[in-house]
Amino acid sequence: MQAYKLKGKIDPAGNLKIAEPVKIPPGDVEIIILQTVETTESSTESKTELQPETSTKKVQYRTKAFKDLLENVPPISPDFDPDRAKWEYLKEKHNL
Repeated sequence: MQAYKLKGKIDPAGNLKIAEPVKIPPGDVEIIILQTVETTESSTESKTELQPETSTKKVQYRTKAFKDLLENVPPISPDFDPDRAKWEYLKEKHNL
């Protein structure tokens, strides 16, 4: 399967309009649409004021083996560095 990237628009009637000529051999195609979403930042909010959202949603587990363990885990600190933690573990393990 060959992939092509094209630009286009959806008109008010819901039809896909390709904005550029297509040089593809005739035949069936599969279309995947990725919509461009424009985001605007509010000037009244600064980036430093935004807090990470904490989820209070109850998680459903398929198995009960680690359910109690996973429910009681404290949240990970935002400044946690997994590479640093690995290095500390290896230093201790190999007496470096």
